[in-house]
Amino acid sequence: MGVTRTDLFTEKQNEFSKIAKVFGHPARLAILEYLLKSQTCICGDLVEELGLAQATISQHLKELKTAEIIKGTIEGTSVCYCINESKWHELKVTFNELFDRYPSANECC
Repeated sequence: MGVTRTDLFTEKQNEFSKIAKVFGHPARLAILEYLLKSQTCICGDLVEELGLAQATISQHLKELKTAEIIKGTIEGTSVCYCINESKWHELKVTFNELFDRYPSANECC
């Protein structure tokens, strides 16, 4: 496998790529959709909702938390996860900036 030449790209492009990879798994998208719908949850709810093993969900939650897309608080013996509002807004702006660059009346191809 080749070496990725991240030094050829801007810091913003590299950061965007890392975030896009986090969004690149359907289980993580399902977790985000569930969190957006319920606004908060306990990990056990996700096992019932998604039908995945606890360990699998925990790994996906870890990826989302590492990317700071979600945050978690300890409540007794459980961890309650929710969307990290400030990061969510930042990502919305970043994605919209990219999509807004496309001219709507482009007559290409």
